[in-house]
Amino acid sequence: MSDVAPAAPELRHAVAFRCRAVTEARWFSTVVFVLILANAVVLGAETYSGVVELWHGQLRAVEYGFLAVFAVEILLRAAAHADRPKDFFRDPWNLFDLAVVLSAILPGVRENSTVLRLLRLARVVRAARFLPQLRVVMVAVARSLPGAVSFLLVGALVLYVYAMIGWVFFAGENPEHFGSIGRAVLTLFLLMTLDGLGDAVRAGLEVSRWSILYYASYVLLASFVLVNVLIGVVISSLEEAREREREEERPPSAPATPASAEAVDEVRAQLVEVQAVLEKIEAGLTGGPRDGSRPG
Repeated sequence: MSDVAPAAPELRHAVAFRCRAVTEARWFSTVVFVLILANAVVLGAETYSGVVELWHGQLRAVEYGFLAVFAVEILLRAAAHADRPKDFFRDPWNLFDLAVVLSAILPGVRENSTVLRLLRLARVVRAARFLPQLRVVMVAVARSLPGAVSFLLVGALVLYVYAMIGWVFFAGENPEHFGSIGRAVLTLFLLMTLDGLGDAVRAGLEVSRWSILYYASYVLLASFVLVNVLIGVVISSLEEAREREREEERPPSAPATPASAEAVDEVRAQLVEVQAVLEKIEAGLTGGPRDGSRPG
C-alpha cells in the first residue's frame, strides 16, 4: 500500500503533463477552431429544407461526430488539470465548454429541437476562445455592463421625460406617434438613431415652430451625448481588457532569491575593486593623485 500511495500523484502529474502538451500545442487549437467553423457551416446548411431532406442521415451522423470530438476535447482539457483539478473549474471557458457539451446529451434537451439548436449554436461562440482579439472584445463588453446599466437608466429617464412632453404637445395632432406614452417612447427610441428625423420635424413644425427646439434638444442629448458616453464606457473597458490580457500573457518575474542577492553583492564588490585599481593606474600615469595636487 505504501508503494501505491506515492504512485498516484506521480501518475496524475504524468497524465497532466502529457495532456497539457497536447492541449497547449498550436495544432490542437487550430484543429478545434477548424471543427468549430465546420460545425457552423453544417448549422447553416441545415437551414435549407432541400439539403435536410436530401442529407438528413448524413447531417445527423456529422452532428454526432462533432459532439464526440468536442467531448474528447473537454476530457483532454480536464485531464490536463489532473494534478490541479480546481484550476480547471476556475477558467470560465472550461465551464462554458463543459456546459455546452453536457447539455447536448441530457435526456430532456435532446428531445427539444429548439434548445438543441441553441446549444449547437453556442458551440460557435467557443471560437472566441481561440481568437485573442475577439476574446478581448467579449471581456470588454462584460466589463462595460455596469456602466451600460447606468447609461440605460439615464437614457430611460430622458426618454420618459421627452415622451411625456411629446404627448402633451403632439398627442392631439399626431396620435399615431404621440397618442400614448408607449407610442411616444417608441417614436423617440427610433429617433435616437436619427431614423425618420426629417419627417418627425416636418410634422412637428405643422403644429408649432417651437417644436424644432424639442427635437433639436432631444437629438443633441440622446443621439450625441448619451451615445458618446456609452462609446466612452465601452472603449475604456476595452483598454482595461487589453491591459489585462497583456498582463496574463506577460511571464511572471522571478522573485529574488538569497543566492541571487549574494551574487549581486559579489559582482558589486568586484566592480569597486576594479575601480580602485584603475584609479591607482591613472594616478601612476599622471605622476600624482587624481585631484591634481603635486607633491611638495
